[in-house]
Amino acid sequence: MDLSGVFTLLFIAAGSILVADRAVFKARRQSRAEGLIVREPLWVYYARSFFPVILIVLVVRAFVFEPFRIPSASMMPGLVDGDFIFVDKFSYGLRLPLINTKIVPVGEPQRGDVIVFRLPSEPSIHFIKRLIGLPGDHVVVRDNRITINGAPIPMNFDGVYSGGYGFTGADLALERLGPQPHSIMLAANRDAKDFETVVPAGHYFFMGDNRNDSDDSRFGRVGLVPEQNLVGHAVRIWMNWRMPGWPDWRRIGMRIR
Repeated sequence: MDLSGVFTLLFIAAGSILVADRAVFKARRQSRAEGLIVREPLWVYYARSFFPVILIVLVVRAFVFEPFRIPSASMMPGLVDGDFIFVDKFSYGLRLPLINTKIVPVGEPQRGDVIVFRLPSEPSIHFIKRLIGLPGDHVVVRDNRITINGAPIPMNFDGVYSGGYGFTGADLALERLGPQPHSIMLAANRDAKDFETVVPAGHYFFMGDNRNDSDDSRFGRVGLVPEQNLVGHAVRIWMNWRMPGWPDWRRIGMRIR
């Protein structure tokens, strides 16, 4: 469900009710009451009560932060199934809700950012992946090692994963795409997906941190992602609750690297 669209429709509906009541129906009620105090109809009362709340929620979701839930293992080990995250929608420019048109440029995506985007083939679906290739980059992926514009991306093995979720024993590695290294997972019993492309203008190349278990830009369903499909920069975990089960309080507040 596109909650931004739902809140936009609610905002329009409530605003239309208030405008119509002020322009037409309020005067009619007062004329019929002949000077007596008249109670507002219930539908006007609710529209007046919820209009500012809907406006605040819509502005925050559209321009500042939007919450999402991680439903898969494709970004392990950093993000796991059940993580609830905040996405900073201000990082890459202010966009109008629904039509997703940028109105105020603020910043540009950086290689290594963890980003939520709308799936190009199904825009109602949101994916979260790590940005690997910028427009114009020549990206080569061979046996889980990345080369960008002829320069190999540093990757050093860093032990094995022991956190469960069906991936205990998988190899871990530290990879550096930007100023800070991040951890990736190389799951056993899964084939590495090789790929090569030159990223066209206005598009981006994404990969999941769980390199052998991620549906990302190496596959046709995702492909190269247009700039207008970017939603925002994933910045922090605000809760983890994998149902059925109990919340994992240790993950609350963790920064997404």
